[in-house]
Amino acid sequence: MKKPIRKAIFPVGGLGTRFLPATKAMPKEMLPVVDKPLIQYALEEARAAGVEEFIFVTGRGKSAIEDHFDNSTELEQTLESRGKYELLDLMRSSMLEPGQVAYTRQQEPLGLGHAVWCARHLVGDEPFAVLLADDLVMAEEPCLAQMVEVYNEVGGNVVAVMDVPRDQTHRYGILDVIHDDGRIAEAQGLVEKPDPADAPSTLSIIGRYVLQPEVFRELDRQERGAGDEIQLTDAMSRTIGEVPFNGLRFEGTRFDCGSKEGFLEANVAFALQRPDLGADMAEIIERYAGLISRETRRVSSS
Repeated sequence: MKKPIRKAIFPVGGLGTRFLPATKAMPKEMLPVVDKPLIQYALEEARAAGVEEFIFVTGRGKSAIEDHFDNSTELEQTLESRGKYELLDLMRSSMLEPGQVAYTRQQEPLGLGHAVWCARHLVGDEPFAVLLADDLVMAEEPCLAQMVEVYNEVGGNVVAVMDVPRDQTHRYGILDVIHDDGRIAEAQGLVEKPDPADAPSTLSIIGRYVLQPEVFRELDRQERGAGDEIQLTDAMSRTIGEVPFNGLRFEGTRFDCGSKEGFLEANVAFALQRPDLGADMAEIIERYAGLISRETRRVSSS
């Protein structure tokens, strides 16, 4: 019988330099998509997949994340005294039960594999999930819940994957596929950020993982890979043959919120699907599309 996925790791120690100056004093994971920070979307996705324990691997300047998932007595009292019970319930819905959340420090930015390794003692000898808040997925069924279903079918390591243009393979971990039924792709290897000419496929991993504890044994080696960092994909690759490895083509839309373009697109997409904002957002988009069209015609005729 497969052990359930009870724990999830959230690596949140990155500097977020691509969003400076906004992230000078605020963690990039706290950047809001509409009115909810990225890290809360990730946590809610994990919770919807049955995760019970939430492990944050933090760094310097990340205390805002801890505060976000903690009680705010003064704010709660203010909302209650003003009769703003809907906002009060909304805020309390993000709270975690005592003992459900743990924080550990990644003292040096040595890569995703190193961040996951920092949580080894909190995970122990059981399977676990890893969620990167930068990768925001809009889906009817949460992405991690889809992955847990596949894990219950096939076991082993399961990652969320999507096809990318070949000229972008150098930005991702790429699967070396031996069998692909269009939904689940079985891999015999992984390559971290390969040159397009050397990429074994165009099937890339996004920031969702269900992993077996054997990966910690490989991370213990502290071997550097691409970018002179300790790569999670390298450790996963070394367990193939011992642990089954499959990629799931998840149903949904992934937004790369580590880039400004992806972050802005996510805000538009999530606003459009909101009953309270969708119509207004569509009107705003139409208005700006008209302005762009008129400017394009002006430039073309000049």
